[in-house]
Amino acid sequence: MNKSPKEILGEFWGYTEFKGSQEEIINAVLRGQDVLALLPTGGGKSICFQIPALSKGGICIVVSPLIALIQDQVENLKKRGIKAIALTGGIPIEEVSDLLDNCIFGNYKFLYLSPERLQQEMVQSRIQQMNVNLIAIDEAHCISQWGHDFRPAYLECSQLRGLLPETPVIALTATATKQVANDIIDSLKFIEPLVVTDSFSRNNIAFKVFWEEDKRYRLKLSCCQLEKSAIVYVRTRRLSQEIAQFLNSSGCKATNFHGGISKKEKQERLYLWLNDKVQVMVATNAFGMGIDKPDVQLVVHYQIPDSLENYFQEAGRAGRDGATAEAVLITNATDIERARKQFLSLLPDTAYLKKVYGKLNSYFQIPFGEGNDQTFQLDFNTFCSVYQLNPMLTYNTLQVLDQNSVIALSESFSKKSTVRFLASKEQLFDYFEKNRALVKVAQTILRTYGGIFDFDTKINTRLIAKKSESAENKVIKVLEQLQKDEIIAYSAQHSDIDITFLVPREDDSTINVFAKKVKERRAIKTDNLDHMLAYVKNQKVCRNKQLLKYFGETTEENCGICDICLDHQGENRSSKTMKDDVLGILEQENSTSREIIKKLQLSETAILATLRELLEDGKIKINALNQYELI
Repeated sequence: MNKSPKEILGEFWGYTEFKGSQEEIINAVLRGQDVLALLPTGGGKSICFQIPALSKGGICIVVSPLIALIQDQVENLKKRGIKAIALTGGIPIEEVSDLLDNCIFGNYKFLYLSPERLQQEMVQSRIQQMNVNLIAIDEAHCISQWGHDFRPAYLECSQLRGLLPETPVIALTATATKQVANDIIDSLKFIEPLVVTDSFSRNNIAFKVFWEEDKRYRLKLSCCQLEKSAIVYVRTRRLSQEIAQFLNSSGCKATNFHGGISKKEKQERLYLWLNDKVQVMVATNAFGMGIDKPDVQLVVHYQIPDSLENYFQEAGRAGRDGATAEAVLITNATDIERARKQFLSLLPDTAYLKKVYGKLNSYFQIPFGEGNDQTFQLDFNTFCSVYQLNPMLTYNTLQVLDQNSVIALSESFSKKSTVRFLASKEQLFDYFEKNRALVKVAQTILRTYGGIFDFDTKINTRLIAKKSESAENKVIKVLEQLQKDEIIAYSAQHSDIDITFLVPREDDSTINVFAKKVKERRAIKTDNLDHMLAYVKNQKVCRNKQLLKYFGETTEENCGICDICLDHQGENRSSKTMKDDVLGILEQENSTSREIIKKLQLSETAILATLRELLEDGKIKINALNQYELI
């Protein structure tokens, strides 16, 4: 385009100046230098590769881990009149070929693809025919086994270096420790790269941890006083539905977002939130990547994340407009134990991998030295039942075997059957009077799963069959009949999956090839969670200081706005001063405790204690509106 980076910035993005290290990074890329850019969430990473790509002739190849992130960036580019193509899953091979031809001959500026696409020979061949001006590896921490979101397929990114040895590479991430950064540089074979690290400090975000037995009450307090928008992160689809319903019933407009809802529903719900029709988005952790909503006032973690990297990236979606915002984690002692159980106890070790791999070979009667390239249909529930295996641990084990190319699982493996009852209990009574043959199975489902009238609930047809003393195929027929009669909403995904053995059976020797890597991954997961829990439990050091230290950055100054800093400020103020401050506010107007806390910007604990003392002293009282007022 023969325009300067600033001219392109103004023409397509409407900005007059770059922020942070963007200009330094862009200039290095234009010189042909490899770059590792470590920029915090909201630091404008995409501009760092999009502008230099637009400054030169040819096309930029962008590798990105999430389909939603790819689609969002491609749509944003198209809205700016920039030609971009996305190669995501599910596209027929003929269409893939046509899209790649467009990249060669159609004057496109960006080709977005997943790392898995790089493994296809046709894709590699066509890339070599393209005039590629830049390779961008987004979310580059995924390439490192020390990263919080390691994806083995990301190691294929290094193939681009071999295919296009003269093309500069830029790797970008918002969360990387020094160890992860070094791993990225080594994996991508960088030569004398520029490594840019902008400060991870987010001075406008107040990081807070609240210990609460009644977590919903704390969530209600946080969300119902909002002026702008919020994100509430949970770990399960079911909980996202429950929390959204709870907030709506509490007078706070909310919706939920997770991978199980349809594309149309996702678009509708995202539109409502982006356009402030609802204030709160309750979501699982994939939500937020690539979504540009700068005025998020509050991010709540309702459950403990598995690492500080994930926590910081998600919390960093607050306050991207520079306004004051909060990142709140609500927890209790039960959550601590639950996190350890969820993240660590279900990680398979080498012994369990060998056990499951051996059982698979026995199940399909595969002789020693044979089995490669053979595909079988596996009834997962039956397999676990026959060998008395823990289903969740076995599920994770098959995933590990798949990631390490011992087996290949069909895409349906991650899907589950779900049921939600549509009929009322009164309607059910009448229906069962006329359909007695369906009663036993239906009642077993109702007794086994709670909340099945309110939510799409994952079910195990084999478990239902066992409890109802029926054959599994009978259970499935009953579900199909209930669906036909509009008694239930039923999404069928039976436990049969295709499993392809990729290597000959060698028993323990097959697992020993990557056993060390599995052990290291387990140690990394344990270390990540230990750091996360240490952050949650630490009540002495400024939250901002803790986070910056973890990412290799030091600061002498406390943030002054996190829960720990506010507690220290409260401790340093005399009881009389605190009382005078509260009384001064109430002289102006009657206020709730939440309003007083917001105005004083001091420790909530100290202010609530002061209010109790003033009540006991007879200086103030609570009125019918739950406000404090002077007597």
